[in-house]
Amino acid sequence: MAKVSVYNMEGQQVGELELNDAIFGVEVKNHLMHKSVVGQLANSRQGTQSAKTRAEVRGGGAKPWKQKGTGRARQGSIRSPQWKGGGVVFAPKPRDYSVKLNKKEKRSALKSALTAKVNDQKLIVLDQLAFDDIKTKSMIKVLENLKVSKALVVIADNDKNVLLSARNIAGVKTALTNTINVYDILKYDTFLVTKDAVATIEEVYA
Repeated sequence: MAKVSVYNMEGQQVGELELNDAIFGVEVKNHLMHKSVVGQLANSRQGTQSAKTRAEVRGGGAKPWKQKGTGRARQGSIRSPQWKGGGVVFAPKPRDYSVKLNKKEKRSALKSALTAKVNDQKLIVLDQLAFDDIKTKSMIKVLENLKVSKALVVIADNDKNVLLSARNIAGVKTALTNTINVYDILKYDTFLVTKDAVATIEEVYA
């Protein structure tokens, strides 16, 4: 089992934690992580964009001028794409962008992303993360103590003080253990997680 250091909010090492190899020590499958990220971004698209083709735009039934003898290029309709107010050549239409992954692929992709963070030494475990009140300054101080700037902060419980204290910090995002995803894990440089959150992740995904 991989071992990682456990730090307190002052940035001091207070112990070590053994990680479950079934989650944090698997074979990293880049193709599944890529598919998961593509799927998440694609599934977030509404797919409601729409424009009219020349068949749908109003007007243009009559030929603008006769075919020959005017000295101008031949035209069949004032609603052809080259005319102002004409139809769009390859008009976008409502469509479904969703990409489907089965449960096994999703789980494997998530484990691969977590393992990649451990391999890159970008996973930091905190013994606890709690504040008496909502203060952005307090959260910034913790990040400075750990020498972290861009981080995904994962906590086990819906702690309002922590969530609101981190909300306005650029490059920092908070998440609960049941909302973590491959895109966020890979997007942020550091995966900052509490000891309780690690236990929950191992319990859910083992």
